Amino acid sequence: MKKEVEVVAAIIIDNDKFLCTQRNKSKYEYISYKYEFPGGKVESGETLEDAIIREIKEELDSEVEVKSKYLTVRHEYPDFIVVMHSFLCEMLSEKIILKEHIDSKWLSNAELSSLDWAEADLPIIKKLNGDIDDGCL
Repeated sequence: MKKEVEVVAAIIIDNDKFLCTQRNKSKYEYISYKYEFPGGKVESGETLEDAIIREIKEELDSEVEVKSKYLTVRHEYPDFIVVMHSFLCEMLSEKIILKEHIDSKWLSNAELSSLDWAEADLPIIKKLNGDIDDGCL
């Protein structure tokens, strides 16, 4: 039975652009170097909102304000299952410092699909583009 991992993802919007971050090499080739919305694992006893704030501080040395829940995605990768809770967020800091990612881009909604995304993030891209509804989980 595959391990199920609960994670959060921050859909950070600034001036109608979305922050897209590129993963570094991973032990799993199928997520190495893929783009994603930044975030990470939820720790025991932590709220989803607190997890986003902590993860953005750890990964980007930045601060966000969580605005609203967006979409929860359950995706089965070959080695694990991810349950990803995404939230619309606003940047509170002007700068980001990539501590875990190898690249970042601020892209318009129309440009999002030009990147090579991690599969679990694709339903978020589709919803942002108006292609699916909330029935993802």
